[in-house]
Amino acid sequence: MKTLIAKQALKAIYKKVSKIDVHEIRQMYGIYCQYYENTTWDIFLRDLSKKTGAFVLYCPKEDRVVGFSTVMTCDIVVRGKASRAVFSGDTVIEKAYWGSRALQIAFYKFLISEKIRYPRQAIHWLLISKGFKTYLLLANNFFSYYPNPEQKDNHLADVIDSYCKQMFAEYYDTEKRILDFGGDYQCLKGDVADITDKMRRDNHKIDFFEQCNPEWRRGTELPCVGVFDWDDLAKYAIRFATKPISKGRKEAIHLAAQKTKPVLAEVRPLHSLDDVVTPIKRRA
Repeated sequence: MKTLIAKQALKAIYKKVSKIDVHEIRQMYGIYCQYYENTTWDIFLRDLSKKTGAFVLYCPKEDRVVGFSTVMTCDIVVRGKASRAVFSGDTVIEKAYWGSRALQIAFYKFLISEKIRYPRQAIHWLLISKGFKTYLLLANNFFSYYPNPEQKDNHLADVIDSYCKQMFAEYYDTEKRILDFGGDYQCLKGDVADITDKMRRDNHKIDFFEQCNPEWRRGTELPCVGVFDWDDLAKYAIRFATKPISKGRKEAIHLAAQKTKPVLAEVRPLHSLDDVVTPIKRRA
């Protein structure tokens, strides 16, 4: 049976930081707190203020924010040459909406706009990943990326070294290629995006992520890079059009179905969506 959540189309909109209103920021922080330890309102605001903007994910039917991904555009130097980069900060989506492609499509359009502005330069997507889901956004959607479980694109290691030394020199371990921000850094809560033995066996990319970042549970970050160029445009379009439903989307649909079962069994009328989704609205 299709659930209410499964039917709801999400909308992702890129907004400059100055255009995100306080109500939206409070909802974003409410979502962030669900999944991360060691955070405060002040830390969240300070980090957001350093970004260029954010992709804000909305559920129009409920008129609320259900996820976001912060972004900073910048110039970096790679092998002595200037390069354009899009740095992704925190990406958080409520579990009920895992697997939605709205954010990916909005980000894809953003990369195209950057490429049009800088047609002679490859666009580098820079991200640091404390959890496997962020890493899979890279590994499942980019054709050229590093670190790569197939041991391809090793030349991109220089890009990682360059941006980590420019942006996080104090925290970068050049031998392990890991960022360690210390014990009080924001880390995923224990029950969020855990890695099981079955997941390691079934998905070599998840297993590879953990090999590269074995201490991810305490908040160490794996720096990554993907390359977006003209040659990849058609490939991306075909991949988006033919990509099957993701495991995250299946989990979200299953979660919603489990939450709606008591309502159907008791034949009670559904007065609101509170039994189906996390009531961020009440906390915002």
